Amino acid sequence: MRFNKFYIYLLIAVMATALGCKSKKQADPKSLLVSENGRFLTTGDGKPFFWLGDTAWLLFSRLTREEADTYLEDRKQKGFNVIQVMLLHDVPSRNVYLDSSLVRANVAKPAITPGSNYKKADEYDYWDNVDYIIDKAAEKGLYMALVPVWGTNVKEKKVKEPEAKVYAEFLAKRYRDRWNIIWLDGGDIKGSDGLNVWTTIGKTLRANDPNHLITFHPRGRTASSQWFHNAAWSDFNMIQSGHRRYDQDTSKNEKLHYGEDNWKYIEADYKLTPVKPTIDGEPSYEDIPQGLHDTTQPRWTAADVRRYGYWSVFAGAFGYTYGHNSVMQMYKVTDKKPAYGPKDQWITALNAAGATQMKYLKDLMLSRSYFDRVPDQSVIAGQNGEKYDRLLATRGADYVMVYTYTGRNINLNMGKIEGENVKASWFNPRDGKTTLIGAINNKGTHTFDPPGEVINGNDWVLILDKI
Repeated sequence: MRFNKFYIYLLIAVMATALGCKSKKQADPKSLLVSENGRFLTTGDGKPFFWLGDTAWLLFSRLTREEADTYLEDRKQKGFNVIQVMLLHDVPSRNVYLDSSLVRANVAKPAITPGSNYKKADEYDYWDNVDYIIDKAAEKGLYMALVPVWGTNVKEKKVKEPEAKVYAEFLAKRYRDRWNIIWLDGGDIKGSDGLNVWTTIGKTLRANDPNHLITFHPRGRTASSQWFHNAAWSDFNMIQSGHRRYDQDTSKNEKLHYGEDNWKYIEADYKLTPVKPTIDGEPSYEDIPQGLHDTTQPRWTAADVRRYGYWSVFAGAFGYTYGHNSVMQMYKVTDKKPAYGPKDQWITALNAAGATQMKYLKDLMLSRSYFDRVPDQSVIAGQNGEKYDRLLATRGADYVMVYTYTGRNINLNMGKIEGENVKASWFNPRDGKTTLIGAINNKGTHTFDPPGEVINGNDWVLILDKI
């Protein structure tokens, strides 16, 4: 019997399907994935995910359940969608209920109460309480970016490679079925300090939890890409631009001296191959002393955290993590030894100006086409500017955005998007309001003069939209 070739190929395809040829697993709509172009994150249903993180390092150890509920609801209402938190600040750690995290300070032996119930106060343990807060965050649509163990513990040899492997496997198996998990290996540490431990944790998490994103939270003024850009377990890069002023960033032992120019770290990551998303996971915190340790120094303000946010995102980052001195350590007036001289209690600091303004950045970036956005300094005519005068530009197919921190004039090369004319507007990062400038001829160069005087903190975003 002779068959037409078409029917032979059709028969082979049908048989292959019947025999179970593997197809790509359908992602959970809430899961986080790296976008196809490698620059951004998406949810499992293909929607853009702009990471707007808040730093709550000591959430699990310092707050009661009722306080944690209050904190999470506040961050949800303010537009945050990722909470960065430590599982173990110390080895061992204890929570506010005096539950210990480990047996005999061994990360390979989490202190688990058999048959415990996290709904009953007299039955739950440290890890039940962690479960409760993670699940409460999930109810509010918040992702939890979990640091397994803070870096100083590894540097001080409290965590070694064999124990780290057991601990990472415990974490992966306990939380791999929760949709709202992101893993932050490391924790304010250079990858070279305990490299084998960090590599073991990363590989073990990936082997036992293939469906959650993993990165490394590095030391100040470093980037995870310095050690782990090519690591198969690392899905995206993270920088910690740190808390120093320009004149404080002078250490001879540090490789990079970018000062406050966090956009330079993002720019460097953006050029790497293979392509991976990148983000500033710890810029200067609002109300923390400049340089951290001397509490007599000036403090970083809402204007500063806005600047770090817009600079890094316009330079190519897929999101931004905000932090506040009081909130990151959940400071209370009863604390005997708070770090870095916090002024307000955490419950008050929730409403700091910077925290209320971060949502405007997220809303702006989600208001236009998303996956085609690129950094593009070529739209700037003349000098880009140095330090606070720096202009940062980003664009999509049908729009251009330029950020100025000082309100200086913006000279633009027109014609970057199509049309005889373009619609120009001013976006205010302080209140999220947009003011129409009008239609502008889309040829040659054009100078735009932002509202107000030229002064630090009079920041604006110039937006050009295709008509």
